[in-house]
Amino acid sequence: MNGPKSQVGVQSMVAGNDYARQALLPEGFRDQLAPKAEHEATLVRGLMDCFRSYGYDRVSPPVVEYEASLLVGAGETRANTMFRVMDPDTQSMMAMRADMTVQLSRLAATRLSDSQRPLRLSYTGNVLRTKGSQVRPARQFVQAGFELIGAPSLDAEFEVVKLAIEALTGVGIGEMSIDLTLAPLLELVANAHALSQAERIVAFDALNAKDRGALAAVQDAARSSFESLLDAAGPADQALPKLQQMALKGAAGQLVARLGRLVETISLHLPDLQITIDPCESHGFEYKSGIGFALFAKGSQSELGRGGRYLVVHPDGHTEEATGFSVYLDSLTDALPMPENSEKLFLPFGTSDKEAAAQRAAGWRAIQGLTDEPDAAKEARRLGCSHILMNGQISAV
Repeated sequence: MNGPKSQVGVQSMVAGNDYARQALLPEGFRDQLAPKAEHEATLVRGLMDCFRSYGYDRVSPPVVEYEASLLVGAGETRANTMFRVMDPDTQSMMAMRADMTVQLSRLAATRLSDSQRPLRLSYTGNVLRTKGSQVRPARQFVQAGFELIGAPSLDAEFEVVKLAIEALTGVGIGEMSIDLTLAPLLELVANAHALSQAERIVAFDALNAKDRGALAAVQDAARSSFESLLDAAGPADQALPKLQQMALKGAAGQLVARLGRLVETISLHLPDLQITIDPCESHGFEYKSGIGFALFAKGSQSELGRGGRYLVVHPDGHTEEATGFSVYLDSLTDALPMPENSEKLFLPFGTSDKEAAAQRAAGWRAIQGLTDEPDAAKEARRLGCSHILMNGQISAV
């Protein structure tokens, strides 16, 4: 017969199993602990300070909005990635943001529609997605970025590129490369050859996969153009001449000419930046209305962030051009070495508030002892402190 002690043991085991289940998180979500959480916060501060130095005003939209608000313009491309929830008050469908750029577009088109242009906005916050990817398995991560709205000039595009490089350099990224894309070009070439919707799907899938053989299902004239686009991928000094040799007409030709001017400007002002071009890459750039770009750190397989030109759609239907850039903090933290734990100073029990404040003002992370221990140095080590304040002197423990 089980006694009281046995019953207590069973109850403890059940409680332990319940707690273990509480600690289990859904796939793609994780607790961010020290020191990584502090590292990420430090990087965010560095990025936001750099954006601010260029005159970008920080805004903070909500995590949840009405679904319809998040499906305008560029938001259409994120429809399948958003978590949804019913608003119990209005019975309207709400969604959790999967990308903050869409929210900045809403602000520019509504509450800030009368603000002077160009409008410079910056932001940071968590985004949530229903599915991770092979490159980014996390379904919740911090996004930080900035948007330059109402400036159609090439100088605006270069400002965004320059600021993105400066901000990443400022938080510790060394050698970088920029990959320039031309997402609208595929549609423009398809339009020039009057391709059917079925042919477009085949062609665009083949181009994104860099599968030349799959283009066999596309009509001859269009296939030749698409093969030329595949050949025009690589370092800018080799890829750009190949694009220019295609002698594209109309909007397609103008887009290539603009790309050439941007490459020239980047090469002149950022000579150490490696530039590549991929005119066939459209995945993730579907909503771009012009040149897009992604930034990579040397030796990193995943992009640190991406940006480019897009259209802000206003309630009355008119649009204005904008260019922006978003940093993915999970990729950024992976690309940078974890800083060493900052030193902590132990203040033995009884240390005056004045002395404690002075040490914190001097830059120490100072931990106040809460009990009068006979061996203060041992207590300091137990609490993970590197130094101790004894008799007005700081010494290592």
